[in-house]
Amino acid sequence: ANVLLAAGATPAMCDTPEESAAFASVASGVLINPGTPSAEQYAGMRQAILGANSVGTPWVLDPVAAGALQHRTAFSREILAYRPAAIRGNASEIAALAGVGAGGRGVDANEVEATIPAARDLAAQTGGVVAISGAQDVIVSTRRVTRLVSGHPMMQLVIGTGCSLGALVAAYLGAHRTATAGQDAFDLHDAVVAAHAHSGAAGMVAAQQASAPGSFAVAWIDALYQLTSERIAELVTIEEE
Repeated sequence: ANVLLAAGATPAMCDTPEESAAFASVASGVLINPGTPSAEQYAGMRQAILGANSVGTPWVLDPVAAGALQHRTAFSREILAYRPAAIRGNASEIAALAGVGAGGRGVDANEVEATIPAARDLAAQTGGVVAISGAQDVIVSTRRVTRLVSGHPMMQLVIGTGCSLGALVAAYLGAHRTATAGQDAFDLHDAVVAAHAHSGAAGMVAAQQASAPGSFAVAWIDALYQLTSERIAELVTIEEE
């Protein structure tokens, strides 16, 4: 929530089955993140997806620890049928979601390139954008592959940076949907790239100001708030394939 506020979005956490569908239908973007779920939260996430899809709201799947535990892996694979606008995870999570890896081993930056075929399969299956997070982030859709060099290793020492990135992706998708009045012509790939660039550039700035994880977390949120689009473009290296 603090990351979304710093980036200029308006966050709300609504995960009960009784309210999540209604809220998702009026939100600009929705994040589905099975981080530490209960049975009620699983039901709430399913309702949120139905609410989002009923009005064309883009929703993002962050398959936290897919492959590590059977139930959460089955849930994340199940909801692929509802066509998330974007999927964001590390290499092991994306591979496990696609059914080509065991997953669940945390941040696998060295395996990002090897996971691109799995990401392509997921993009073809869902029609959405798949982001693989690592030392070099890779954004994959059916027609494009974008690589971003940004961020800092200390981001891996702060709990929530990855989950916050998933929320930031949802915010960027929602902002662009609003700006384009829901026109299909807009390429959602660009919104996912922009979210990763914002987060990564903030990590680079934070690393210049902090020498330990606690102060880095604060500096990262501050940088998310302070960065301009021009400064982000200067800091982040982007390659298109």
